[in-house]
Amino acid sequence: MDLGLADRTIVVTGGSSGVGLATVRALLDEGARVATCGRDADRLATAADRLGAGPARLLTGVCDVRDAEAVDRFVRSAADTFGGVDGLVNNAGQSRMKGLDDSTAEDWRDELELKFAGVLNPLRAARPFLARSEAASIVNINAVLAKQPEPRLITTSAARAGILNLSKSLSAELAADAIRVNSVCLGLIDTGQWTRRHAAAATGTSYEEWQAELAADRGVALGRLGRAEEVAYAVVTLLSPRASYITGTAIDVCGGVGRSIL
Repeated sequence: MDLGLADRTIVVTGGSSGVGLATVRALLDEGARVATCGRDADRLATAADRLGAGPARLLTGVCDVRDAEAVDRFVRSAADTFGGVDGLVNNAGQSRMKGLDDSTAEDWRDELELKFAGVLNPLRAARPFLARSEAASIVNINAVLAKQPEPRLITTSAARAGILNLSKSLSAELAADAIRVNSVCLGLIDTGQWTRRHAAAATGTSYEEWQAELAADRGVALGRLGRAEEVAYAVVTLLSPRASYITGTAIDVCGGVGRSIL
């Protein structure tokens, strides 16, 4: 089905790997033009090579979402290059393995800064361009931790909950400019962090067996980890004009998680 994204311009933060990279690929497959940023120039270059899209369809830039001026320059470059911005995917971020007793004031400050800057800085940069689009949409990549906190990830859980609340507030505030805002909340998704954890665990089981055991232990109804492209499909759908009456919602892409996910 044609999702109506051909020749629209979407900015994706954190697009050099994992869910971000899968989202960029899915958008390119739909005919969109994509501008994506990350902190590592080499990883961005590798991602661009893998995607195989030329400069008429893909723009990459080194950018830390905590740097408001750098984000603004990148988004303006995207708008200048492609003639505007129609969508924004806020994907940059990571989890912090901290419990209450081993989390410091600095851990809390850093976690909250990354999560909130990762949404607010790109939004502020893109908002003037989105307001001029006929089908503007923002998707914030979140986690089911926002609704189902994990004690071993206390700082991340709290920050994720705050971003979910912020997304709902933004959906109401930006409706006046016809900018839709939605969230996609991830469960266990098969990305590089899990291959690293499998290697560190040194269980002697295959990665596939380890995944199945992990999914069973965490109560994932579908019995497996999700794939990055399965998240991307949800993101791309929410970005598209086909979802023109959907705003302020959060879609869980988690395989039916029954309890703690990490």
